[in-house]
Amino acid sequence: MALWDQLKSRTQTMSTDLKTKSGQFRNKEFAAASMAMCALIAAADGSISASERQKTAALISSNDVLAIFSPDDLRSKFDWYCDKLDSDFDFGKVEAIATIGKLKSKPDQARAVIGIGIIIGGADGTFDADERRAVRDACFAVGIAPTEFDL
Repeated sequence: MALWDQLKSRTQTMSTDLKTKSGQFRNKEFAAASMAMCALIAAADGSISASERQKTAALISSNDVLAIFSPDDLRSKFDWYCDKLDSDFDFGKVEAIATIGKLKSKPDQARAVIGIGIIIGGADGTFDADERRAVRDACFAVGIAPTEFDL
């Protein structure tokens, strides 16, 4: 339980930090990478149920950092990545990781996307091994050590 409390506290701090910096993240690459990350978290166990997709979409629309983007654009991007992961998980994962990897030269934005993945992954009260692995893969894609996020 102490580990979960620590993660929850860190997630709240991360969310506050991201909200403060959100104005500098207003670009298409950040929006696409964020939605790719959200879709990866939703599909972390290899499939996306309708309820999981709906819950993640609700979390996206309520996220303060992502409020700088049009909800319709975010939903469209999220659905696109979910559809890719649904139709062929391995290919969809490659596509999503490649999109996240485009932020490698923008470390602040890359860290923000990783943070969004952790926030979305832990929103249901658990941050399971599959979700942690998805975030770790994203860390490698942007050249950030997963240990920076205790992964």
